[in-house]
Amino acid sequence: MAEKRTDVNTLGEFGLIDHLTQQTVLYQSSTVKGVGDDAAVINPGGKQIVLSTDALVEGIHFDLAYAPLKHLGYKSVVVNLSDIYAMNAIPTHITYSIAISNRFSVEALDELYAGIHLACKQYGVDLVGGDTTSSPKGLFISVTAIGSADANQITYRSGAKKGDIIVVTGDLGSAYLGLQLLEREKQIFETTPGIQPEIDPKYSELLAKQLKPEARKDVVDTFHRLGIKPNAMIDISDGLSSEIMHICKQSGCGALLEERLIPVSPIAAELSLEFNIGPMTCALNGGEDYELLFTISEKDFEKLKYLPGFYSIGEIRPTSEGIMLQTTGGKFVPLEAQGWRHM
Repeated sequence: MAEKRTDVNTLGEFGLIDHLTQQTVLYQSSTVKGVGDDAAVINPGGKQIVLSTDALVEGIHFDLAYAPLKHLGYKSVVVNLSDIYAMNAIPTHITYSIAISNRFSVEALDELYAGIHLACKQYGVDLVGGDTTSSPKGLFISVTAIGSADANQITYRSGAKKGDIIVVTGDLGSAYLGLQLLEREKQIFETTPGIQPEIDPKYSELLAKQLKPEARKDVVDTFHRLGIKPNAMIDISDGLSSEIMHICKQSGCGALLEERLIPVSPIAAELSLEFNIGPMTCALNGGEDYELLFTISEKDFEKLKYLPGFYSIGEIRPTSEGIMLQTTGGKFVPLEAQGWRHM
């Protein structure tokens, strides 16, 4: 039985917006007005507002050959929320804009929005607006995330201090390896038409990190519960090496990372060797893990060091010492940013 396919032109722009947003649920008491007017109205209640916008372009940031639309909707929200958490703030609202070609049906967009609504529910954020327009080719997505925090709680990239402990919140390199696995299966499919991909279930966690990542709301909740404020923080979207360089540049400092301390899951390490890529190359340069990288005083780290999922990987050093990696063999090598380049 053929799947139902409704041409988006049968609904028109406003009919399509009404259709896609009819399942929208508002979770925040600060939402005065959501979808349906010229602009959303939010009453933050005296806190500082934090905003972040990301664009995702088909063929550049995602490939619909292996990225289900529901997963894409979810991921496109989560990667924006991650930026808000990286400021030690709590996301509360998003706007979501899409440009679509005529190959996308209403049912396809329903799948995309199912993922959007699921992410909003998971993280308690409100979808309060956006835009829908046409595209000559493919799918373009732009998401703006809005959050809030007390002024004295917002954490910037520029606050790292000499002697700070450098910490990451989870395994690195998994999302990159999940992408390599998907790309390999795509190539097999394209060169051998009709063959169905067979991916070993043991790699499911790597695929999940790539296709349906999670933002580290739990980490920021832990900071607030324990009364901890990192000195500097960033989310790992472009690779650990790039992110620590952002912190060092904006904080005016150097850093020393220890290879032996950088966390890589056993299954990621196994797959990296299958691809003939060093596990540490994946961890340093892979990107899209959306873990948090932060620096924190040794005193405050004592409150975290025995909690699961927090990994001390190095120390902030004076600018004169550069940004270095101490290898497992004891050598000191300058760290180079080789992660994702947007342009």
